[in-house]
Amino acid sequence: MKKIYIHPLPVRIWHWTNAFGFVLLILTGLQIRYLDLFQWVSFKMAVDLHNWIGFVLIANFFIWLGFYLFTDKIKVYHPELSPTKYFKESFRQMQYYGYGIFRGEVNPHHPNAYRKFNPLQSMMYQIIMMMLVPAQFFTGLLLWDVARFSSIVEALGGVRVVDTIHVLLFIVFSGFIIVHVYLASLGHTPSAHFKAMITGYEEVEGDGHHG
Repeated sequence: MKKIYIHPLPVRIWHWTNAFGFVLLILTGLQIRYLDLFQWVSFKMAVDLHNWIGFVLIANFFIWLGFYLFTDKIKVYHPELSPTKYFKESFRQMQYYGYGIFRGEVNPHHPNAYRKFNPLQSMMYQIIMMMLVPAQFFTGLLLWDVARFSSIVEALGGVRVVDTIHVLLFIVFSGFIIVHVYLASLGHTPSAHFKAMITGYEEVEGDGHHG
């Protein structure tokens, strides 16, 4: 095994702040939405925590965005411009996740500092980080002060529409966290990827220079 530095410190801080924050948003959101089923804290505290954590994560998102926009690490999120190559590599990755991993095959994707996502992850993270996360923050901001943003809320179809979008995205992110944790356990050891997000160093098989 060779160790390569994949996760810079700002990304690691952002990741764990985001992870912890989203879990708290889910827990407080469950109480706000389903008060008769979940009561971790008082309703007022749940609302206050939900709002403050939301603002912290919005700020955290812009720190993440700034880091990638103003450093060469933005290459990590560059899409594959060749459809043929993208679909070929994606199919290989799906085969690996579908049955290759259970047969002890080697992951076809070999990460490096500028290509740490496999094709499936790359597409998923582009959609999540550039579309779904901003949409969740935007709808949350509107619901935080409906009176202040009443014209925007009405233009989008009213509170019910905005709230429905927010809740649907909440369900998507809840599912994403479960899948994310599962996929993160699929390294050469169950804890390998978790350790990498703490230390910054990912252990890779071979010489680490595969394309």
